[in-house]
Amino acid sequence: MLFDMDGTLVDSEKLWDVALQELAAVYGGTLSDTARREIVGTGMADAMRIVHDDLGQPQRDPQASADWISARILDLFRTGLRWRPGALALLRAVRAAGIPTALVTSSGRPLVEVALDTLGRDSFDAVVCGDEVGEAKPHPEPYLTAAKLLGVPVERCVAIEDSPTGVASALAAGAAVLAVPAEVPLPPTDGVHQVESLTAADLELLAALLNR
Repeated sequence: MLFDMDGTLVDSEKLWDVALQELAAVYGGTLSDTARREIVGTGMADAMRIVHDDLGQPQRDPQASADWISARILDLFRTGLRWRPGALALLRAVRAAGIPTALVTSSGRPLVEVALDTLGRDSFDAVVCGDEVGEAKPHPEPYLTAAKLLGVPVERCVAIEDSPTGVASALAAGAAVLAVPAEVPLPPTDGVHQVESLTAADLELLAALLNR
């Protein structure tokens, strides 16, 4: 099992909304809804590029913006991280069944370490962070890396994602994909099974996705 984090397991996209709008305000602007949708599921470098372009300030240092966002989101994660509906129950069922499980996220390691206080450090056999791979989602590398760490062929893995970027990454890697939209609508996609909430997902569904 390969779980995305933001918007899939935890309702953290709202916290990113806060941090991103605060950064835009520091720069004297307001982040557009279109830019915010584009950011969902991207790595930090791409996210900062989108912010700067949306504000009409492409000359800004992306690393300085990333450092500001990282510090702010760490504070928000420590106090405001909440599970998505059905996510905790599904994760517990997967672990109780002894299924190898990885967290595959675009977030960086420092932020993930804070999130693991909520998610549980024993909930995953492997953790792949956005700052630990050469190519971020939608490239397949994050999911290919996770499958390799688990010692499981990626074709025998189910990836659970909430964003178009994450879905594209998992599909490109060759995993079966279960999509659960959060902040951004997901269009119907060949090879992707979509549910409104993880409350509708169980071990039987995951097995069925692998046997398609």
